[in-house]
Amino acid sequence: MLRVEELTKGFGSGSNRLEVLKGIDFEMKAGELVALMGPSGCGKSTLLNIIGGLLPADGGEINLNSRSYGLRNPSAVVDVRRSLVGWIFQDFHLLDHLSALDNVAMALEISGIPSKEAEARARDALYRVNLSDRMDHIPNQLSGGQQQRVAIARAIAGNRPLLLADEPTGNLDISSGADVLRLFKELCHDEDNPISILMVTHDPDLASQADRMLLLRDGTVAASDIRSAWGLDVEGGEEE
Repeated sequence: MLRVEELTKGFGSGSNRLEVLKGIDFEMKAGELVALMGPSGCGKSTLLNIIGGLLPADGGEINLNSRSYGLRNPSAVVDVRRSLVGWIFQDFHLLDHLSALDNVAMALEISGIPSKEAEARARDALYRVNLSDRMDHIPNQLSGGQQQRVAIARAIAGNRPLLLADEPTGNLDISSGADVLRLFKELCHDEDNPISILMVTHDPDLASQADRMLLLRDGTVAASDIRSAWGLDVEGGEEE
């Protein structure tokens, strides 16, 4: 479903040049929940931004559902952001004066979906994240975990095959974070409409519950499964 090949990215020039990604290679299957870990500054957010079409790489290629990109500027990959990749952030980015339903529907309308269809899809998405009884509530009437579920509904309502989650539980308590992870697993393993999720996290407990882990170190993928990742951490003497 997703294939990343020899992806490179650096910033600056001359002696101040910093190579952040030095040839990233990995694949994701449809319906897979993958945790992305690594020390601060290793390129996790840069990698997500390139996959999400927000930043061009210097070299390499991304293939997502037969769409090839990676080196093109954001203005040339609007279709990737509109129909292939959804985002979930640590901050929920909800509009305070809009209900949960309107927060989800408005995002669809901005992408060109007619109002009636946008509302129907928003209702379906909120039902899918177990918020059918909170659709008319505004954000300050919802808990942090519920607000994050609204944000997840907004991301999945566009029927995008890949979600990029950047520290999605960072602003949540332990219980709410666990609820979000359970929801991610339900969405990924849905037999009728599986979604793939690439999740950046610093929480090893959350990461250990993913289907697979990618560990970034020194600009490359140091490990691509949970057992190897923990083994490398022990040998390297580093904590995540």
